Amino acid sequence: MKISLRQLQIFLAVAQSGSTTAAADMIALSQSAASAALNELEHLLAVKLFDRVGKRLLLNDNGRLLLPQARHMLDAANTIEQQFLKPDQAGAELHIGASTTIGSYLLPAMVAAYRRRHPQLRIRALVANTADIVAAVSNFEVDAGLIEGPCHADDVEVEPWITDELIVVAAPGHPLAAAGQVPTLQALGRADWLLREAGSGTREAVEHALLPYLHHLPSACEFGNSEAIKRATAEGLGISCLSRAVVADLLESGRLVELHSPLPVLRRHFYLVVSRHRVLSARLQALLEFCRSWGAGGAV
Repeated sequence: MKISLRQLQIFLAVAQSGSTTAAADMIALSQSAASAALNELEHLLAVKLFDRVGKRLLLNDNGRLLLPQARHMLDAANTIEQQFLKPDQAGAELHIGASTTIGSYLLPAMVAAYRRRHPQLRIRALVANTADIVAAVSNFEVDAGLIEGPCHADDVEVEPWITDELIVVAAPGHPLAAAGQVPTLQALGRADWLLREAGSGTREAVEHALLPYLHHLPSACEFGNSEAIKRATAEGLGISCLSRAVVADLLESGRLVELHSPLPVLRRHFYLVVSRHRVLSARLQALLEFCRSWGAGGAV
């Protein structure tokens, strides 16, 4: 296509003002550049668009035919520009991925807060384990991801986001939860542990935190999400190591208790990940800045 939006813009300016000199002033061009662009447009279309009456340029029948089409084209181009310049443009949509713990316990409140600022923006969330979210970021299936485990992909940018505390919990009736008892590392190493599935960021973080001290983490059962683990722990199936944010409700109700042991305070990072090859729109940049400011508010 040889016709340019600039030529159509000049055509409209001449149609409105009646001369290339006035049109040039309207769009900050020299008169010679405006005149050359109009002549080139007429050459491309092989028609005259104006009748020359003295120093005035008046639309002829060809010009009147082009006029509404030129306006439509420039309006469409302006709409495209505006929807990428305004983060909260009506109808815009962002896709964000979150690993399971973040997606279940942090993302809803964060998205709600962002939507209050940008009510026209739609957010589509994918919640899966860390490995799947990283793959979705790499494959451009989501615009950005929030993950709770180390990322081993080479084609994504990884940025620390929030610090999370992991705690060991059990049902009140579990033998290791007896009043006044402090479980030894040996007792913890012999316990039945309830763990996340392989590929989960929580599973990797728990193993990274506990194995240096326990050397062995026997799995009594594996579950696909932290909610199932905490419910199973409350039923006495075993003990577990989960985010304090995940178990806060059952700790408060007394259905779970925190096991105090010789283990140090266990912390891990949540991460913000974006593909190295993604061009960040103004809309996505605004969302990422919001995520950073949310994370700067403190640890979970």
